[in-house]
Amino acid sequence: MLAIERRNEILEKLQAERRVVVSELSQFYKVSEETIRRDLEKLVNDGYAIKSYGGAVINENTNIDLPFKVRKNHNVIGKQRIAGLFNKMVKDGDSIMLDASSTAVYVVKALKDKKNLTVITNSVEIIIELLDVPDWKILSTGGVSREGSFALVGPQTDRMLRSYHVDKAVISCKGIDLQAGITDSDELHADNKRTMLESAREKILVVDGSKFGKVAFNTIAGLGEITSVVTDEKPDEQWLQAMEAAGTECIYPE
Repeated sequence: MLAIERRNEILEKLQAERRVVVSELSQFYKVSEETIRRDLEKLVNDGYAIKSYGGAVINENTNIDLPFKVRKNHNVIGKQRIAGLFNKMVKDGDSIMLDASSTAVYVVKALKDKKNLTVITNSVEIIIELLDVPDWKILSTGGVSREGSFALVGPQTDRMLRSYHVDKAVISCKGIDLQAGITDSDELHADNKRTMLESAREKILVVDGSKFGKVAFNTIAGLGEITSVVTDEKPDEQWLQAMEAAGTECIYPE
């Protein structure tokens, strides 16, 4: 196993368990504890982890953007629930913009029973996922490839997105807060998500319950600018009341 593969697995474990122990990782990967310490030091330097006695804990800072492969494997069940709920909102022939979030990948996987969809996306992963889907029209935004995110971003992406008007825009985020609204950790991603919302009749936020009450650095939109929030579990009553007051529909598993 390559060192980067091992570090990504350790990061996934950190995401799931919030803490890792050097001795346990050394035994699991059959490498020295010194090798594991170097792996953890790299994760700490990259901002993903914080050193603790005998190991490391996850860095809860919402402004740190995790590698796409790690995000894709986090809370898979929650993302599949969201995808199933969104599927019921889509009709044959719809035009949909999707961002480069890991949740959006699960959304499109669940849409393959639909016919004649038009999908516009800046996600390299989604483009690859949909290459063999018959009767769909897939449009890539173009743009600058962002390392580790499987995303195309930047002014060219915005220009392409602004040239279309679609039925639905589907975005995710790093945080949703009652005061700060919907936020993301990366300025270019936030700009592109904002443009998607402006280009759509229905503006849909797909987000798991862990993002509620979190605030990242860049504003995408206010809660009242969103048509529907689709999430994997019923939010607290304060959130339901806030969304009702904002005129935003909240969709969650019953």
